[in-house]
Parts: sequence; C-alpha cells; structure tokens
Amino acid sequence: MKNKIQHPVRVAGLLIAMLALFGSCAMQKSGDDELSAYLFAYFTGNGPGEEAIHFAVSLDGYNYRALNNNEPILDSKEISTSGGVRDPHILRGDDGWFYMVVTDLYVPDMGWKNYAMVLLKSKDLINWESSKVNIPETFPQEFADVWRVWAPQTFYDESTGKYMIYFSMKQGDGPDIIYYAFANEDFTGLEAAPQQLFFSPTNNAAIDGDIILKDGTYHLFMKSEDGEPGIKLALSDKLTEGYKLVSDERVDQETHPVEGSGIFKLNNSDEWILMYDIYTQGRYQFTKSSDLKNFSVIDEAISMNFHPRHGTVMPITGKELKRLIAQWGQLDDLLETNSPEVKQQNVVIDGIEKTIYLPVKRGAELSAFDPKFEAWPGIDFQPKGGQNFSNGPVDYTFSMEDQGDVVYQVSASEDHNPVLEGFYADPDILYSEKTGKYYIYPTSDGFMNWSGTYFKVFSSDNLVDWTDEGVILDLKTDVSWTDRNAWAPCIIEKKIDGEYKYFYYFTAAQKIGLAVADDPTGPFVDSGQPLIDYKPEGITGGQEIDADVFTDPESGKSYLYWGNGYMAAAELSDDMLSIKKNTLKLMNIDNTYREGTYVIYRNGTYYFMWSEDDTRSPNYKVRYATSESPLGTLTIPENNIVIRQDAEQEIFATGHNSAIQVPGKDEWYLVYHRFTRPKGIEMGRAGGFHREVCIDRLTFDENGGIIEVKPTLKGIEPVGE
Repeated sequence: MKNKIQHPVRVAGLLIAMLALFGSCAMQKSGDDELSAYLFAYFTGNGPGEEAIHFAVSLDGYNYRALNNNEPILDSKEISTSGGVRDPHILRGDDGWFYMVVTDLYVPDMGWKNYAMVLLKSKDLINWESSKVNIPETFPQEFADVWRVWAPQTFYDESTGKYMIYFSMKQGDGPDIIYYAFANEDFTGLEAAPQQLFFSPTNNAAIDGDIILKDGTYHLFMKSEDGEPGIKLALSDKLTEGYKLVSDERVDQETHPVEGSGIFKLNNSDEWILMYDIYTQGRYQFTKSSDLKNFSVIDEAISMNFHPRHGTVMPITGKELKRLIAQWGQLDDLLETNSPEVKQQNVVIDGIEKTIYLPVKRGAELSAFDPKFEAWPGIDFQPKGGQNFSNGPVDYTFSMEDQGDVVYQVSASEDHNPVLEGFYADPDILYSEKTGKYYIYPTSDGFMNWSGTYFKVFSSDNLVDWTDEGVILDLKTDVSWTDRNAWAPCIIEKKIDGEYKYFYYFTAAQKIGLAVADDPTGPFVDSGQPLIDYKPEGITGGQEIDADVFTDPESGKSYLYWGNGYMAAAELSDDMLSIKKNTLKLMNIDNTYREGTYVIYRNGTYYFMWSEDDTRSPNYKVRYATSESPLGTLTIPENNIVIRQDAEQEIFATGHNSAIQVPGKDEWYLVYHRFTRPKGIEMGRAGGFHREVCIDRLTFDENGGIIEVKPTLKGIEPVGE
C-alpha cells in the first residue's frame, strides 16, 4: 500500500524561524550546503496521539527544540495499519532522498503485538511518501507466526547500492531476533524474506539495533538480554553477517533498564553521541565517545523542551534547517534570548497577539535593557542593542529573506516569581538562628515520573535573592538503602547539647529517611535506614511520603507528620532520630486531603495545611484546618482555601507549600510550587514534573482565619531592606 502526504506551508511558521539560541550553543556560520545542524525524529509515549512522528532541531547536537509545537509532523492514521507509529529512524540517502522507517503499532489498541512497519521517503524532509509492510502477510511461508515487528532502521550498502532495513521480530514463544532485508528499488517494500542478522550466543532476545560504520568495522549497538540486559555492542567486518559481542557488559551508563539506542557523529568532530531511552524512569540519557567503546554521560550539557521516546538524530545542512523551520517553526518553541538577566524559562510568546513578555531578574536596568536576541542565518530583526522598556512595550520587527516583516510588541518586567531558577517543587523553608539566613529545601524537578535522585538547598538574606548552595544529599552516593525517587524534604534547626543541629527528613522510594548536619548547607549524613517504612495501623492505601517536622514553641517538643491519603502524626524523640510510637495517631482529615502536610503556630493556634488533588492537575491547591495542640483534633473551616490556581494569570497547580514567619514580626510568607509558566499547562500531566517555586504574602483576618493567597508573578519585595 502506498500513500503520498502533502503539507501546506504554515504561515505561522515563518516568523518564527526567526530567532534563537539553543541553550548556550554558538551560532554556526557554515554555508547553507554544509552539515551545520541536526534533526531529531522521535515519538512521545504510549497514549492516544503520542505514537506519532515528531521533529526537533538543534544547532550543536546538545540543545534541541521541538518543531510544530511538539505535535506530529505526519498523521499516523494515514500512514499506518494500526493508527500509531513508533521508533522513527531517519537516514540521508546516497541518492538525494531521505528515508525513514517506523514501527507500525498503537499500544492502546494492540498492546505490544504488531505485524507491520512503515517505510517513508522524501526529497525535502517535508513531504513524505509512505508504504506499509506487513511481515506475516507478505511472507506467510517463513513468518506466518510473527507477532512483533519492532524498531526498523536503514543502512545504505555501498557494495550493492541498496538500502538494508534491519529490525527485530518475535515468532511464537521464541526470543526477539534482529533480522535484515533489502528494500526494493522504490523503497516501498522488501526484496525478499528477512534473514537473521545477529545470532545471540545465549539465544536471548535482542532488539533496537543501530549500525554505525567506523574504520572499516560495522558497529551494531542493540538492546541485548545476553548477560545483564542493556545496550551491547557487536562488531563485524561485513554488513549482513558475522556480528560478535564485544562483551556481555553494557556500554550504556545506566543501572535502570534502557532501550532505543541511537548513535550519531557530531559535525566537524571525531566524537559520537550515543543516546537511549531509560523507559522505566521516563527520561533520556546522552553519552559521548571518541572510540565507540567507552562512553561518558553528558546529560548536564543536554537540553530539550520536549520528552522523547526512542528516536534518532541526523545531521542536516543549513538549507535543510531553514526549510524545516519555515514549515514547522514556532517562536515559542525556538526563541530564546541571550541575556543572563532574562528568566528564560518564563518567557511568554503569543503568536496570535504578536507579543513577547520577558520576565527579568532583580536589578536589570529596564531603561536600557538589551534582550540580546540572536537571529538565524538569513534572518534579521530591528532594533538591536539596549532599549527603553521602562515606559512600556518596544516594537521589534522580524524579517526573513523573501518574506514579509512581522512586528511583535516586546515588554520586560521585573518578576520575583519564581524565586528559584529551574525546575523545583515541594519547597520547605527554614530560618536559621545560627546563620541569620533563610533556606529553601526543594524536590529537584524536571524528571518524568518524579524520578530525581538528589536534593539541593538555596540560601537568601531577603527571601527574594537566592543562592544555589549545591547538592546536599544524593541518593546514589550518600544513601545506602535506596537510590530512587527523591521527594518532598523538610528540615528543622534544633539545639542538642548546646550545639545547633539540622535534622533533614526526606522521601525516597516512598519511605521517610533522615539525614543530619551541623550546618544548614551540610554536609548531611544519612542515618543508614528509613525512619518510616510502614503504614499506621488501619491504613491500607496511600504512601509513606511528604514529611513535615514542627517544633511547638509552647512546649519545645518536636513532631513529625507524613502521609498520602492519610495524615499521620507522632512526637519525635528528644534526639530527633526516632518517633515515639506510643504517640502515633491519625489526624481527622476530610476527603480534600491528599498530601503535603505543613504546620505553623500563630497566636495560640496551630494551623495544619495540606494539598488537595494531584500535583499533575491544574487544580492542585492548598487547604487548612486549625487545632489547639500539635496532636489535637482538627477544626476544618467551611472556607479553608489557602491558595489555588489563577487561570487569568496562567498560574496553575499551586500547592505543596511551606510557610515562614519573619523573626520577631507577625509577617508571614507562603512558599509553594506551581506548574512552570507558561509551558506547564500545555504539557498535560507532565506539568506535574515541571514545577517552579514561588513566594507570596500570607495574611490572616481579625479572627485568625487565613485569607486566601492570590498567586502573583511579581512575588514579594525583599524582606529586611
């Protein structure tokens, strides 16, 4: 079956080709016909609309930005038999064509069974012809019982002048085996029945092959179940036979399961990038090598405004890059400024209203502010240099060769929210009597499925200007009893035998751990075992997460609170290293309680705050109750919202809070997280893995009730100045 799909040029894509810096990458000055950029083809997940071909581009091979607003560039239902496609592999042909092959599979309908792959070709990377190849229907004598046809890739064989397609198949109860076949002349089918390419020495499964030719040797990277499952390397001096494993050890640098290896050579370099999908953790890892044998992790150098699944990267020319951007480029995906004074994560580009909003850091001189836009080759903009933003928006005109001008109104504003740069959540705040400073201890966010493994701390003199004090606890190196899911910490400063100590209670692997330090920034030493790894009597659901530690100013006693779906509470021992189990009780919450307990004391009243709904929901919010004692009965007011979303300001999922009192004053501030703005609300549930920490004023009415906090972009003014 053969299909030809045409795509009209999108007017919105023109502009917007306009600008960009991808992270810190420098502009490439090479000619239009030289390889100077990269195209990343990928899919995004196993759900409706996610099994489709997506494109992203990069100037340096490290920093990628999605095209087409991270929407598919082809309709999977038009090109597949199943309604979905996965694992795109893209290749620059030797004949001026581009070739792409994909798995024909839609998991919501088919589970992990499929029978076909899709072959595509294009002259311009925009318009693609497609053909479907159903293996058991095409080769019933050899492969009638095949029920998995996965992850095809293409390699040009110079000796035959043909394109070899290699992929894995599973027959009956046998293992997944990597096969190959040559494509026919017009790349619409296979010339003959597939032949086995790789023979496992242990007859274990092998999938997701990727072949690279280096120094006359064919390097086959694949996910192999030989030995410890992971990415393995097999070598051969022939393309279609003779592959032998170098070792049964993994060449990837992970301990978690991985798949979908993709390798590409950096332009004008002798270095290679090997990337792969850490599918159980919802993240991608990039590694680098100069010999294709030894790889080092370079994740810190990588940035993407999307979350890929199994894909491939292909070097492209400047001309091809311009063509892709003209077709699918959007300003909100591609624009970044080069100014260190701009909060890059929170730039808002409105392609309909033709506006750009630049939140700037404290101290930026708005009367002569330069956003430091940098244009792609062939694109220009005016004005340049410093402009006066103090009186309102400034008009910028963006121009492209052979296209009209587009005017955007650009405004700049000093916003104090978010208070931390980057993705962080679940903030716990401390004022240290020892140092006279404030500290925020958050969850490190930006990892799919909350898969972060380390904790950091930030310090401030005024609650507005925050300094990153670095990692204070890394589960992988500092904690012996687990290495996963570093969530929702809390901390207390307490004098023990006349010396300040800092007791840090944290969630890891859905248990509560404890680490201790002599200073707010550490070093913290883990206790060696979980403090809470059991459910209170009568509790059968929920998780043992989200601890809060509170010292009662009336009695000097300290208490620990925790739970998900339930709120447990107990008095801590005098040394803070254990709970007094005879004091453990379940607090009388209502059905709005989800997690994230936080307790404060004011004017004789104990306030218990908690989060309602799911942190991945825009409606995540904070409620409160009061009590007469730390373990007393909760009184839940009828109107008990502490903070919630403000859709008009595009502020969503305001929850999991802490609070701080300015020493010696009845002046309070709420510290909370929200979806990253503006992208979070567009991410769906992934917004709950991309959160930002904010601070707004917390006030009370004359009866002691909490007045609902209105989340703001401006944030608060510096305290104590």
